[in-house]
Amino acid sequence: MLGLTAQAQATDPIRIGVVLTTSGGASYLGEPEAKTLKIYVDQINAAGGVLGRKIETIVYDDGGDANKARTFATRLVEQDGVKLVIGGSTTGTTMAMLPIFEESETLFMSLAGGVSIIEPPRKWVFKTPHTDRMGCEKILADLKARKLTRIALIAGTDGFGASMRTQCIQVAPNYGVEIAVDLSYGAQDTDMTPQLTTVKGTNGIQAIVNTGASGQGPAILTRNYGQLGMQSIPLYQNPGVASKSFIKLSGPAAEGVRLPAAALLIADKLPDSDPQKNVVLNYQHTYETATKDSVSTFGGGAYDGLMLVVDAIKRTNSADPAGIRDALENTKGFIGTAGIVNMGPKDHLGLTLNAFHMLVIKDGDWQIVD
Repeated sequence: MLGLTAQAQATDPIRIGVVLTTSGGASYLGEPEAKTLKIYVDQINAAGGVLGRKIETIVYDDGGDANKARTFATRLVEQDGVKLVIGGSTTGTTMAMLPIFEESETLFMSLAGGVSIIEPPRKWVFKTPHTDRMGCEKILADLKARKLTRIALIAGTDGFGASMRTQCIQVAPNYGVEIAVDLSYGAQDTDMTPQLTTVKGTNGIQAIVNTGASGQGPAILTRNYGQLGMQSIPLYQNPGVASKSFIKLSGPAAEGVRLPAAALLIADKLPDSDPQKNVVLNYQHTYETATKDSVSTFGGGAYDGLMLVVDAIKRTNSADPAGIRDALENTKGFIGTAGIVNMGPKDHLGLTLNAFHMLVIKDGDWQIVD
């Protein structure tokens, strides 16, 4: 009887819970993530699955609502009985789910940017995108190289925007950058002219950094920036807007805007010697062929999350959550769309600042600055 049970378990599907924001203001994050997971789960299953077992996903849309995310996390654990979860499109929804997954010893691969997700390290929590702190540091390093030392910081009140603001304030002194103006805007705001007028009226501002990533806020701010004729002051956006939809929504005002992003956005511009080139080109081709839409780093994060989990399952030769967790924590040299991942007990992300590229928007497309 025990033999039959073990045989059944060996052929049962590997169930993965998925909680994403595929509706609402942050759907630009969740939609490419959901599409990516479906494309690659279908692809893996068509090739025979993992260890001979198909992957079965149980998918929920939290609409960007932290309370809904928490409810779905509880449902996945208590009703659906999953022990592996990929999701958390935003920092806010991720942070709402963390306690549930930690308490139930459910492996959680977050797709959100906040550094607070993995610092301090949590035993059962990992993530794929670069952190908000890394975004700040890449921007500040570029400001320093351009000898721009007095800036205006404009922060969204979304989870990522607020967290990145905190990180920027903390690390700015390390780069000799003074935050002379510190402003914010709400998720529902449709006009950032008042904030930009304050910046315009402040003497000596050499650059503007926006940390808000939710909804159309970054695009609205960029359009208002153009309408006020502020292009003489460099504008930096954050990694949370790294998709072609931002360029389209911003219009001509996006020209010259800089932001740190993963290699995925400039896949065809990478040198052939870059170890990421084949990975990002293959993902780009697969995603764009299937969806007829441009890639974004958000979908790339979902690809990395799924493939990291699959790689860990293969290395541990089991779908046991504890074994997968241990294998993930010992991941070395994994090449993803975000960079080359080297994790450890104190690092459940495994990326360095070198995984970021500073990009500038020229002629409606991304160009590499560094």
